[in-house]
Amino acid sequence: MKLRRMQSWAGRRWRWFRRWLKMRVRERVTKSGAVYIAASVMVGLAAFLSANNLLFLLLAAMLATLMVSGFVSRLGLSGLELDVLLPDHVCARRATEARILLKNEKRWFPSFSLHLSGVEDSVFAGSLYFPVLPGGATIEEMMEVHFRRRGVHREDSFQFASRFPFGFAERRMQVTMRRDVIVYPALEPKPAFEEILTDVQGEAETLFRGRGHDFYRIRPYQQLESARHVDWKATAHTGELQVREFAREQEHLIDLALDLQAGPEHDEWFEESVECCAYLAWRLTAQGARVRFRTQDFDVLTPVEGDVYAILRYLALASRRRRADALTPLLEDCAQVVFTTRNLDPADNGWLGARIVGPDAWLGTRPAPPG
Repeated sequence: MKLRRMQSWAGRRWRWFRRWLKMRVRERVTKSGAVYIAASVMVGLAAFLSANNLLFLLLAAMLATLMVSGFVSRLGLSGLELDVLLPDHVCARRATEARILLKNEKRWFPSFSLHLSGVEDSVFAGSLYFPVLPGGATIEEMMEVHFRRRGVHREDSFQFASRFPFGFAERRMQVTMRRDVIVYPALEPKPAFEEILTDVQGEAETLFRGRGHDFYRIRPYQQLESARHVDWKATAHTGELQVREFAREQEHLIDLALDLQAGPEHDEWFEESVECCAYLAWRLTAQGARVRFRTQDFDVLTPVEGDVYAILRYLALASRRRRADALTPLLEDCAQVVFTTRNLDPADNGWLGARIVGPDAWLGTRPAPPG
């Protein structure tokens, strides 16, 4: 355990050092630039050794070219404004299209040969190339983003790079996205999640079977309605076609209870439970069921008190606690699923008939970390 912690600490330090180095080193000499510098050094040595004025003029021209190249490259990367527009709802581990707005705030001077990409560990995969960005112009492009984890993402960085005008050096400029993005848990279907979903649906169908056939009222017949609901006695009494209307079948009620009490050893279990709650809430609400999601500090009934995005937004920021009050079961008829690390006896705690997802439920479900 100590060795693993030391390796994790060393890995974090190494990544921090590489990120710091990339932020400090703003310019990288290319192969053609190295050849040009070597040629300049050779011309300079020859000029000093031979005292040839023509070689001195050639050396001055080569050094001036290097200076002009650096100035033009720096000017091309200055005055660039970047904005990233993401959809309102973003899920982890799912590719999302983002709108990239790149504006050149320089009124007269254009920018040439711009490469836009994400820095290390950035959510922005791939890169974009802009051959030219006129002065005062704005270009809109689409880029695929990929958030690896749920939660609040802030300060994800882009990097501009350009080798214009002569390709002697690649100048880089880092731009940070200051806009906070709330990323929902992943909604990926997993075998364990599908099994729980199937069990919950079956239990809900059993509990609500036979309902929805209570008599509601008798009303006049409407065109294109089925004749099997016609009430012939009321029709004979009124002289007009009358039909029986029944109370609408009540949607299934599913109770999802997430216990926030969990120790550090249950980090993986908690993350899987959060994703499972998000997946169940998403699928069940899409099928028209009523879902009540509860924790120690959150309680919402969809679609009456909020939509499924309220649940996903809470789960995006949910965190475990060392101590929390025990959850109590609902008194009304519903299919119940409780995610907890406590040792619950369904008969003694009132969770009789509930599906209890304990700390051993997700063993072997998460992929092994890369070696």
